Amino acid sequence: MPTSPAARPTHPPTVWLARGRYTGPDLLDVIRRTLQRRKDAGTIDDFLEPSEAGDAPKPAFQARWRVTDGVTVRAGLTVLPGTDTEADTGSEWVLAAEAERPWDQQWPSPATVFWPDAPDVEWDHDIPTGLRLRYVNRLPEDDKAMRRMFRDAVRGSWNIHVVVHEAMTPDERGRRALATLLPQGLRHRVIEHRATPQQLRAVNWALKEVGVQVPRGGAVVLPAAPGRSDGDKDEFAVRSVFLDGSEPSDLVDALTRFAASSRPLPDGGEDAVTALRERWRLLTLEEELVRQRELVAMYAEALDAMTKSRDLYREAAERAHEALTAYRETAAALPEPPQPPATPAASPLQQLSRTLERFKGTARTKDTP
Repeated sequence: MPTSPAARPTHPPTVWLARGRYTGPDLLDVIRRTLQRRKDAGTIDDFLEPSEAGDAPKPAFQARWRVTDGVTVRAGLTVLPGTDTEADTGSEWVLAAEAERPWDQQWPSPATVFWPDAPDVEWDHDIPTGLRLRYVNRLPEDDKAMRRMFRDAVRGSWNIHVVVHEAMTPDERGRRALATLLPQGLRHRVIEHRATPQQLRAVNWALKEVGVQVPRGGAVVLPAAPGRSDGDKDEFAVRSVFLDGSEPSDLVDALTRFAASSRPLPDGGEDAVTALRERWRLLTLEEELVRQRELVAMYAEALDAMTKSRDLYREAAERAHEALTAYRETAAALPEPPQPPATPAASPLQQLSRTLERFKGTARTKDTP
């Protein structure tokens, strides 16, 4: 059962999360080759392959790199186990990255550390909607299908969904995906839904359930939960988006504010963050030294506790033995308790008298009329 948004922890400001589906062949080889190219080019410091990642239940690549001012970023990409029904639809993956300070959307996208940023490698399918990042996704003509798509987008997607309305049919430059104009940190987290000029009324009808509306010729960022607008209803709405190939600065601002907002983690997001923090194995020499020192201190503390526990047990046993010995010695030194007087045995004369008394009583009973 999905966790209610109110009960979920909020998205940490230092974390970058993504989840998608890869539909091509040789998934692990594609990731491995991409990481090796990034390391050879100096883009990342190092990476770890699944075979080296201990006893993790799923293949989990790890990578470490530095961004502005030497801030270290640690990231892990986990390939989720597939089922027979997913044989033709690809493999799901989860990517969690965390920096040493709040995430800056101008930093390189963690997705392109693990995946090649080429259009022919289809790693960027959104799971609940099936739509792709880096592309213009035209809204369906059917109103009910449109409403269902928006519902799926806010209920199960880890990506940020934005609806853009064309005030008029754009030229070739305006038909380009807006993702190419976004900062790198947003480029691979935003799903663009594009509505034609005549779809405005149908789009806003479908968005009623979501809780937002798109302005004519503008855009709106969908909330992180159905029926919930994050803050003010129009806080993440943009009045105008010029589809002429220029940078959509107002839309970039809205998306940046939304990405930095205190919104709930998606289902499974908390597990991804926890796994990144607790199963991290790609350590520097300094980090490995600190880790070994911590292990030595932990073992020394455990050994000390065991030694103290053993000494306490031995001391208690010795005291119990001393108490038992003292009891036995005290019991041996006490005098024997006096015996109760024995009942003297009846003499033969007394026994004869008692027998005669019984005979007398029997005779009186017979003489009575």
